[in-house]
Amino acid sequence: MDLKLPPLGEGVDSGSVVGILVKPGDQIAKGQGIIEVETGKAVGPVPSPAAGTVSKILVALGDKISVGQPILSLEGGAATPAQPAAAAPAGPPARPAPPPAADETEAEAPADEEPAADGPEPAASPAIRRLARELGLDLRRVHGGAEGGRIVMDDLRAYIHRLQNLAARAPAPRIDFSKWGPVAKRPLTSLRQAIATQMSQSWRATPRVTQFDQADISALEELRKKHAPAFESKGARLTLTSFALKIVAAALRAHPLFNTSLDEAAGEVIYKEYVHIGLAVDTEQGLIVPVLRDVDKKDILTLSKELQDLAVRTRERKLLLEEMQGGTFTITNQGGIGGGHFTPIINRPQVAILGLGRGALQPVVRAGKIEPRLMLPLAVAYDHRVIDGGGAVRFILDIVRGFENFDEKQLL
Repeated sequence: MDLKLPPLGEGVDSGSVVGILVKPGDQIAKGQGIIEVETGKAVGPVPSPAAGTVSKILVALGDKISVGQPILSLEGGAATPAQPAAAAPAGPPARPAPPPAADETEAEAPADEEPAADGPEPAASPAIRRLARELGLDLRRVHGGAEGGRIVMDDLRAYIHRLQNLAARAPAPRIDFSKWGPVAKRPLTSLRQAIATQMSQSWRATPRVTQFDQADISALEELRKKHAPAFESKGARLTLTSFALKIVAAALRAHPLFNTSLDEAAGEVIYKEYVHIGLAVDTEQGLIVPVLRDVDKKDILTLSKELQDLAVRTRERKLLLEEMQGGTFTITNQGGIGGGHFTPIINRPQVAILGLGRGALQPVVRAGKIEPRLMLPLAVAYDHRVIDGGGAVRFILDIVRGFENFDEKQLL
């Protein structure tokens, strides 16, 4: 009897074999992990649907496999209906693999077939004909949506948008770099491919603007040092990100537009009445974004413990699928590795993201005197379809005030 790869999670139909947990001759129990599969941003064990003796392994490390593909042959067992991949009875809980992009995947609609570039030009206004000439566009390739196939401005915009998408998706030309010296080739991991897909989709689809500022965190750093020992005694690390979670949650409540998503098909802005903040975590495998839920309802001690736990399990690739879904806003902190100002990419379908850089001593004028102050670089990137510049300024200024006037009572 051949055991086949079961469903790996919503929207996931393939992955890479990164671990083989059994060998021919092994007696295995129903539910025991037989292979580990990397898909998207997680590694998860695939359990056996039956007990028996392994007679043959049908996959190898590094293989790309799809749902329904045979994994191994089993003797003396009766299979049960395939279930989504879950963990074995012993060991950590199930780690199903997430879809290729954070939260939601984006389906690329197939392009309409272009009209043939022959025959007379279709009907269009002089203004559209002039614009097409200036852009070097052949109107015979544009679908006319008005009566009689007449081309209107919306038709021309749609055609240009499609050309831009096609250009963005076109692969770079293949070059034989070995002509100039030795090279080494390493395949992209499933995680890196998922990151590339998500970043490309965000870059193509979202007109973004980045608002920069900086916050004086001199007093906040003193508070952190003062209360860090008490937090450590309770099993938590008090970090700048701990403060940022509380500050951003309050700002999102004051500026709910930053806690939304845009439903382009319905022409609606979806306001979320919960605050689930994603945190970009730098791992050896690539960027992963776990989500802390109901941040506005939790005290900073609880958030610090959850933050520490999520960071550890993220780097160990032991996150559950749902722990990477449902985020309403994202924070990415490069300060810990020395980064300064940068322009973060929005984590679609969210509409904004906060980037934190490295706090550094700078000369600052206060009350007519120059003083050394610890200044924190801030960057808020936002979707300009939903958020205007004035709203972005007010949002980042509230974040600045939150860092500069943090209430010590929240630490007690």
